Amino acid sequence: MRRGAATARTGLPAGAEGEEGEEAITTRGLTKRYRGGQLAVHALDLVVPRGSVFGFLGPNGSGKTTTIRMLMGLIAPTSGSARVLGRPMPRFERDVLPEVGALIEGPALYGFLSGRDNLVRLDSADPTADPRTRSARVAAALDRVGLATAARKKARAYSLGMKQRLGLAAALLRPRRLLVLDEPTNGLDPQGMREIRSLVRELASDGTTVFLSSHLLDEIEQVCTHAAVMARGRLLQQGSVADLSAGARGRLVVTTPDTTVAARVLGAHGVTGIAVAGGRVTGDLPQSEVPDLADLNAALVRADVRVRGFGAERASLEDAFVALTGEGFDVAG
Repeated sequence: MRRGAATARTGLPAGAEGEEGEEAITTRGLTKRYRGGQLAVHALDLVVPRGSVFGFLGPNGSGKTTTIRMLMGLIAPTSGSARVLGRPMPRFERDVLPEVGALIEGPALYGFLSGRDNLVRLDSADPTADPRTRSARVAAALDRVGLATAARKKARAYSLGMKQRLGLAAALLRPRRLLVLDEPTNGLDPQGMREIRSLVRELASDGTTVFLSSHLLDEIEQVCTHAAVMARGRLLQQGSVADLSAGARGRLVVTTPDTTVAARVLGAHGVTGIAVAGGRVTGDLPQSEVPDLADLNAALVRADVRVRGFGAERASLEDAFVALTGEGFDVAG
């Protein structure tokens, strides 16, 4: 497309619309310090590829929601910069936000209105929405999140999970290039969680970039192609989920009725973090001087340990998170 045509379409000054690169979101040195000196986000350099399902991981207080609020122009950064869909934020928020659907810190709903009327009101507030197709658009959004049968029910009577679905429906009232979701499965039962995960995959297959903040490692591992790990306001690592998991050590697992002896033998050969549960002994192989698995098995046999199962489990995203942060995390809620 010619530069003049792009400028006419976006309404931005020449050169201000940004380069159409491979990233849906980029930040450079993004920092937020609140009054009183509290540092919420420090020097964040984040890269979210276009078309990815990007998991934003971290415990409470790690800076995830503060980062999202800066990306969406809800709060101003103390320093640094952010670009969303190739354009600086919050400078061009009026141009960017119509292309972004967001569900942040739970949906804001009118309890006295039905689910359908909540969406009608939101759609009516969008100056770019065609009123002639409003009813069809609202019905399609409700159906997509499984609320068609509860459309006329008052929002105050919705469960937490239903409110989450309605908030997601609001974000899907029109096609979006980017969808930003903060804990989208909060309050949902297992079936509802599976449906939302399926919807996220469907949206991604249609070309929508999904930026998903979650405290559930299992959720991130199931649906995300890429992820970033935050702790105490700092970015620890980012990349594809496969690469993050591959960078962590898998756990050694030994199945035996002789767990006490097996644990002693493994410890003597450098295995750390040993845990015994039922008829299983698990532990971490040392990063340096890694013993040969066959030698470990032979040592167990020499000690008369009856080995019924022996091997190393594939490293998970949980393993990577613990290795990066040194702390546990909520795996499945």
